Amino acid sequence: MKAERYFAEEATIKKGIDILVKELGPVEAMRFMSFSREQRMESVKRHRAWQKMLDKERFFDEVFGG
Repeated sequence: MKAERYFAEEATIKKGIDILVKELGPVEAMRFMSFSREQRMESVKRHRAWQKMLDKERFFDEVFGG
């Protein structure tokens, strides 16, 4: 098995920015980097939201073959 080699974090960031600027141009590259990242819902809140929309009887039938 071949060992993987990774760039240092700074080198990876610089290479990524260089590629963005080359492909998109400086203005669009900056615009791309400024896009907000969607926040992930905390796992317990996500699970509770899933439970609220769940039909308990149908779920049990599907899981336990009722």
